[in-house]
Amino acid sequence: MLSEHPLASSDGSPTTKRESATFADLFRGMVDNIAHVIQGKADVVEMLVLCLVSEGHLLIEDRPGVGKTTMAKALATSVDTTFGRIQFTPDLLPSDVVGVTVWDRHANQFVFRPGPVFSSIVLADEINRASPKTQSALLEAMAEHQVTVDGRTHPLHSPFIVIATQNPIEHEGTYALPDSQLDRFLMRISVGYPAREDEISILDTHGESDGLEKLGPVVNGRGVLAMAQAVHQVHVATAVKEYLVDLADASRRHPSVWVGMSPRATLALQRVSRARAASLGRNYVTPDDVKALAQPVLAHRLLLTPEASLQGISSEQIVRELLSHVPVPVPSEP
Repeated sequence: MLSEHPLASSDGSPTTKRESATFADLFRGMVDNIAHVIQGKADVVEMLVLCLVSEGHLLIEDRPGVGKTTMAKALATSVDTTFGRIQFTPDLLPSDVVGVTVWDRHANQFVFRPGPVFSSIVLADEINRASPKTQSALLEAMAEHQVTVDGRTHPLHSPFIVIATQNPIEHEGTYALPDSQLDRFLMRISVGYPAREDEISILDTHGESDGLEKLGPVVNGRGVLAMAQAVHQVHVATAVKEYLVDLADASRRHPSVWVGMSPRATLALQRVSRARAASLGRNYVTPDDVKALAQPVLAHRLLLTPEASLQGISSEQIVRELLSHVPVPVPSEP
């Protein structure tokens, strides 16, 4: 079983089985740590951590004030690594994101000064308030983990994750993210309003402060990389792979879908399903892993026909239809 294998000690170095933490232990430790400041949203927090260990990027879309930025900060506090924040505004320039080359008088040469994207965890706050040109500055970084400025390519840190928050598109002063950038996000989630009891707890916890100063790191960057490597070892049976392809094929043939799942979407769903299996202490993926993650991974990647949009059909409805109509395999354990 995957959960029996050591990953890394608290300082990220190789260690013995007795001294080490398992994947499930570290995963649960990060989730519980973030839950101290994000009450009543365990499922959302789990998606956040799954995205991190799956080496993907996360888009959090919801109304202002529900904890999007706090959740991203809590993840950065839980991982002992570099953190950069970019507050997207209409006047933000691409160079404010990736960095700029300036003339150094003392060295008598041009020197590159990296921007905040050169961090392991990058918070792109209110990403849809910036112009499309500035939004696209993140494309190369998110897709290839590198940035090219003035003809020179600069590699980014590992691990690397962009956590972007955005307000609903109907809010004033927002720009819709282009489809090419939406596809770079492994998952899109919403936080939602808390339940009554949880909101009372929030008043107690955050009445005097935001609670982040009480959090400490659970794992460091090397530990996250070890977890990401462990995800690659999770077995995906042929029947589950066929189920993924059947979902993709059904999405491409759906009458309300203009552009269905791409191969990148199928790979993304397989990758994060592996991470979920590992977080539950399994070294194999089940169809339930796929079904649990289909909506946050696929909904933002499906483009609906104009007729479907006019009828008020949402991509989330389409994903639910696909899951209900595509036959689910019953694979045997490896």
